[in-house]
Amino acid sequence: MNYIEKIRKFNRYYANILGKIDQEIYNQPFPLTEARIITELNYNTGCTASEISEKLGVDRGYLSRIIQRFEEENIIAKRQSTIDKRQYSLFLTDTGKEIYKKLAEDSSRGVEKMIDNLSMTELSKLASSMECIENTFSQQQFSKPDITIRPFLPGDVGYIAYIHGKIYSTTYQFGRIFEYYVMKGLTEFLINNEGGELWVAEINGEIVGSIAITKSSDSIAQLRWFILAENYHGMGIGKKLIETALNFCKEQNYLHIFLWTVNALESARYLYKKYGFSLTEEKPNFEWTGSKLLEERWDLDLSI
Repeated sequence: MNYIEKIRKFNRYYANILGKIDQEIYNQPFPLTEARIITELNYNTGCTASEISEKLGVDRGYLSRIIQRFEEENIIAKRQSTIDKRQYSLFLTDTGKEIYKKLAEDSSRGVEKMIDNLSMTELSKLASSMECIENTFSQQQFSKPDITIRPFLPGDVGYIAYIHGKIYSTTYQFGRIFEYYVMKGLTEFLINNEGGELWVAEINGEIVGSIAITKSSDSIAQLRWFILAENYHGMGIGKKLIETALNFCKEQNYLHIFLWTVNALESARYLYKKYGFSLTEEKPNFEWTGSKLLEERWDLDLSI
């Protein structure tokens, strides 16, 4: 096994461990992204929205909506910069500090549970290894990551199903029936993908997202399986995926494209609006989370 494979294997393994902790801690009304923003404001008080977006990789439009809600709910306070009147420094209010304290306590309990059966020798070795990883990467000056959008290859489809199941379960508390829905559609696509294509996004060789076009009729296409790991939001990858899909539709002479999503996926909905899609239909869904979701259909006329 070469070094790249070893690092990828560790990344997948450790992501699973953290996912189990996150799933127990980050529930509504503070899912993972919002909890990370609150935590960042606790450790980097007075930072700006631009700094948070760059550090956490959160889409700026999505971040702006979160900050607005946090301000309305008295979780944060904003102060205008004396140097640049367009910038605002962000601070946790007393309410926000209490919320962070609760998140930190829950997180600590999750970690304690994870290491409960380890001996002192094992704990010392684990902590030293983590420090080694942190120091190694913090000392390096990274160039811009190598982002690749490519058509799928054998083995990719199963991994795309895994990403969907993992992200939707951890971040949005979707159940197993949703993963079945994704796998069923992907299996049908493998059997017959005439008039369609599936692309994956890679960062330095690691798959972090996907998007697909399937044929609905000779003139109508459907956009499907658009997903991007949360840590890679704000890097322009989502835009590249959508543009790849739309350019394919134009090359195939499709006149219309539609998609189905849910109202909880704010980052994706923001991009759909940006690229001219319009919300055309809504219907309730009680299957995927055990509570009510709104499924939404978005349409875009390509003939204009």
